[in-house]
Amino acid sequence: MSSPLAGRPFYKMNGAGNEIVVLDLRGTNLTVAPHEARAIGRGPGLLFDQLMVIHDSRTPGAEAFVKIYNIDGSEAEACGNGTRCVAWVMTPGTQTRAFAVETVAGLLECAREGDWSFTVDMGLPRFEWQQIPLSRPEPDAKAIDLTCGPIGGKILQNPSVANMGNPHAIFWVEDVEAYDLSAFGPKLEHDPIFPQKANISLAHVVSRDHIVLKVWERGVGLTRACGSAACAAAVSAARNGVTGREVRVTLPGGDLLIDWRADDHVMMTGPVELEFEGTFDPALFADEMV
Repeated sequence: MSSPLAGRPFYKMNGAGNEIVVLDLRGTNLTVAPHEARAIGRGPGLLFDQLMVIHDSRTPGAEAFVKIYNIDGSEAEACGNGTRCVAWVMTPGTQTRAFAVETVAGLLECAREGDWSFTVDMGLPRFEWQQIPLSRPEPDAKAIDLTCGPIGGKILQNPSVANMGNPHAIFWVEDVEAYDLSAFGPKLEHDPIFPQKANISLAHVVSRDHIVLKVWERGVGLTRACGSAACAAAVSAARNGVTGREVRVTLPGGDLLIDWRADDHVMMTGPVELEFEGTFDPALFADEMV
């Protein structure tokens, strides 16, 4: 039996290099199962960091509800780069307007800044250990008791932690390329201190308004960009007094502008790119159907 997703149109996009597939299911009762998300990621050119599935809104004031899947089929609470891609799909043409989409992390306000640039209100950062969440009390999210690394080798220690709709740990380093994040990342993502796992970042503060960031994304792996990680690094750097509240965050895929406003909302501005459009080949789901 074929998947009801067979033949459905999709958009393959990226947000500052963050690989995104957008599937618009508004006006239908269709949903995406984890095995279908994994199958989509195996399609030609469809390897994604996040699959953004647009559904009809559930809450007054929101224009859509967005469900987010990682490449392993697990669900993510938030994806800022993917939300910008969703905003592009929902605002065809070059018109400028603001609207809200709902995720399990809450409402995200979006505003079109130009043909290929959007700002997303990522909401309020949270720093209490129960909110991140951590499995044990820590007195200060600016630097928690966590160390990783081989004896006699480069050690990662005392990361800042924050929740930007999902949990983040940020290790402050002088060179983000001096560490093998592909080796450290899986262990730290699943460290017992993170009961819901965590996104792991290496951050180098270049100046008061510039951070270089490399991210191991929960449920994904190494990624070219992660919007919520950029926000978490920016607010944590400001709390530690090493940057101001407006910074440029450089990731392997490009730059994001983060503004931690006076009302504590974190605004993220960045680009989107449409790589190609298509429809799902029924054969894509053949091995996953039971």
